[in-house]
Amino acid sequence: MLKGHRTWVFENKPTILSTAAVGGPFEANGRIADDFDLLHEDLWLGEESYEKAHKVLLEEAMFKAMEKAGIEKEKVQFLIAGDLINQMTPTSFAARTIGAPYLGVFGACSTSMEGLALSAFIVNYGGADYILTGASSHNAAVEKQFRYPTEYGGQKPPTAQWTVTGAGVALISSHGDGPRVTSATIGRVIDMGLSDPFNMGGAMAPAAVDTIEAHLRDMQIDASYYDLIVTGDLGKIGHEISFDLLRQHGVNVEEDRYQDCGLIIYREGQPVLAGASGAGCSATVVYGHLLNRMKRGELKRILVVATGALLSPLSFQQNETIPCIAHAVAIEYGGDES
Repeated sequence: MLKGHRTWVFENKPTILSTAAVGGPFEANGRIADDFDLLHEDLWLGEESYEKAHKVLLEEAMFKAMEKAGIEKEKVQFLIAGDLINQMTPTSFAARTIGAPYLGVFGACSTSMEGLALSAFIVNYGGADYILTGASSHNAAVEKQFRYPTEYGGQKPPTAQWTVTGAGVALISSHGDGPRVTSATIGRVIDMGLSDPFNMGGAMAPAAVDTIEAHLRDMQIDASYYDLIVTGDLGKIGHEISFDLLRQHGVNVEEDRYQDCGLIIYREGQPVLAGASGAGCSATVVYGHLLNRMKRGELKRILVVATGALLSPLSFQQNETIPCIAHAVAIEYGGDES
C-alpha cells in the first residue's frame, strides 16, 4: 500500500528469514568482526583477480544465508542484488552460479536497501515466497575503478572513506520467524553540486536527510518511533552534516539513536580516514551486526537509510557533479510487529 508520496507499507510484513555476512581481512580486525559468518585472510580469496574474488564474496554470502534457513537454491524464486563494478559483473556472475531468476539493481551504496525494498514489495503482494537480496563490494576492485589502484599508494584526503570488502545477503520470505520488513521509502536523486569523489559522505548527506524526512512525513511518525535510525555510509563528515541538517529542518533525533554503518564497522585506530563506504558496507552491518542486535532484544524498530553516490568514472571525467540517493527500509522485531 502506498502511504503519502513515496512510502510503501507492507501489510503482510515479509520476514527476513535468514541473513549472512562475509568479509575480508580488514573487516576481520574491525569492531563487529564477531557478526560476520565468514572472514577471509587475504583479498584474493584464492582467485586470480580482485573482481573474481568479489564474485566469491557474494556467492558465499548467498549460500550461507540459504544454508542457515535450510532452503535449497532451487526454491529461491528471485535474486535481487548489485554491486559497484562495471555493469555489476561480479553480481551477474554470482547469479549465474545460483541460477535463480535475476534482477540486477544499481543504487551505488544504496543498493542494499533498494534490493530489500523491492524484495519486500514482491513478497508482500504474493509475487514470491523466497527472494535472495544483497549487495557487495571489494576494496581493491572498487578503488581501482573509481579512484586509483591500491598498489599506487596514492595519498588520500581526510574526507575519503575505506571501501568495505564484504557481502551481505538476506533471504526474504512470506512466512517464518524473524525480523519483519514493515515499510520502505524510495529516495529521489539529490545533487547539491559537489564534485569531489573523495568526499562521498558530504555529497550523500542531503539525500539521506531528504529520505528520512519523507519517511517520517509519509508515515506520520516522529523519529523517536525508532530505536535506531542508521544511515548507509556517510562516514564522519556526512554523518555530522546530516545530523545538523535534520536538526535545522526540525527533525529531533537523539544522537545515540542516529548512527552510520560507515562508523560502526571499523575499530578506532584503523586507517579508514572518514569511515567506511562501499555497497557491502550497509549490507554487512545490517545483515550481520544490527539484525543480531535485534534478535538479542536490544533493538525492536530500526530504520535503515542506505545512501548512494550515483557517479561513474565517465561522469567524473566529464566534470559532472555527483547525483546522490538514499532508500529507507523499516525493520521491526518483537513487540507488535507480528
